This record gives sequence, structure tokens and C-alpha cells, in this order.
Amino acid sequence: MTNQEFKEMSLIDHLTELRKRLIWSFIYIVLIFIICFYFANNLFSFLAKPLVNLLDVEKGQGFIYTALQEAFFTELKIAFFFSLFFAFPLISIQIWKFIAPGLYRNEKKAFLPFLLATPILFFAGGAMVYYLIAPLAWNFFLSYQNLNSSGVPIRLEAKMGEYLSLMMRFIFAFGLAFQLPVCLGLMAKVRLVTHTSLKKFRKFAIVIAFLSAAFLTPPDPFSQLSLALPIILLYEISIFIAKIIQKNDNKK
Repeated sequence: MTNQEFKEMSLIDHLTELRKRLIWSFIYIVLIFIICFYFANNLFSFLAKPLVNLLDVEKGQGFIYTALQEAFFTELKIAFFFSLFFAFPLISIQIWKFIAPGLYRNEKKAFLPFLLATPILFFAGGAMVYYLIAPLAWNFFLSYQNLNSSGVPIRLEAKMGEYLSLMMRFIFAFGLAFQLPVCLGLMAKVRLVTHTSLKKFRKFAIVIAFLSAAFLTPPDPFSQLSLALPIILLYEISIFIAKIIQKNDNKK
């Protein structure tokens, strides 16, 4: 290696590099936001599909908006939400480009799998919400409809903005929850935790899982259980990952 490759960066150099990565991340978000705003109607249709499949569309049941600006601001939120979602892998690349020059080769090999797993697990959490949790949750909530003529007719007329906020909250909650193996795996890699300490902390982790679910999801038992149980399962997976990491480190 040359002396240039061993040259240390000053604080100003680090700040300059950080600014460069932040600018690129901002450009990615803006460009993807513009594209997503153009297709906002299609993206909302995609997000609404789990609920629309359960509605009586033939009788006119669907979404409404009660304020003149609600539909416009809903599309802005959709564009912003998807721009963050799609830009996440590109932002991860910028994070890697910022930290990689300061790592040794073995450190790069150790850190890169965690960086790659972060967007994959986030997408997995979002997919779980869209294809599994949301259809079950919406079906449960729609069971409170009463469309029979013998009783008081009760029918859902979902507002665009409220539905989008609920769906985004679900997706981000599960996406963040699925980062638990990454966080605990990194902590195990730098020896802040061990699989033994994680086992001892298990009962507290279960309590924290239910408290997090109560904070991140709507205040109903189904939504809270649908998030708390995967968090507990991911914690158990994290213990297994920490055990493997610790075993490999001991061999080295």
C-alpha cells in the first residue's frame, strides 16, 4: 500500500465526506419522491388493496376524504413514505461508503453482512404487514360492521388520510422491529452482549416487546399481539445469532 492510502483524514475531511454522503442521500430521496408523487394514485391503490379486497365495492363502499386538501396531502405523504422506503438501500450504500475507508479488511467483512441485512429485514417486515398482518387486522375490524336490515346499519367509510397513517405506522413498526437481530448481532460482534446475557434478559425483553407494541400500534389487542409476538421471536433468533458469533470469535 502507498503512503496516500495510509494517510489519516482530519476532522474537516470527515465532515466534508459526511456532507457529501448526506447530499447524495438527499438527492436520492428528492428524485424518488418526484417519481413516487407522479404515481401516487397507483401507490395508494397498492397500499389500499388489503382493505379494498374486503370491502363491498359493488355497493359503493370505498375511501372518502372530508377536507378539500386531504387527498392532495395524502398523496404527498404517500410519495414521501415510498421515497424513504425505496431510497433506503441507496442510503445504506452511502453509509457504507462513509465508514468503509476507516475499517480494516477483516472489519469490513464483519460489518458488511449486517449492513446488507438491514434493508432486507426492513422489506421483510413491510411485506409481512402487507401480505399477512394487514388482511387479518382489517378483517377483524370490519367484523364490527352491521349491514343487516334488522339492526342499525353500520358501514365503514374509510378516510384516505387515516388509512394511510395507520398502514404507514404498521409498516414502519414492523420494519424497525425486524432490525432487532441486526442491532443485537452487532452488539454481540463488538462484545457488548453475549448470548448468555441475552438469555438472562429474556423476561425483560418480553415486557419491552409488549410495551413497544402498545406504543407503535393502534390500541387494540390484535395489533399489539401481531407485533409483540414477532419481536419475541426475533429476540430468540438474536440469541442464536449471538451464540454463533461468540463461537466463531472464540475459535479465532
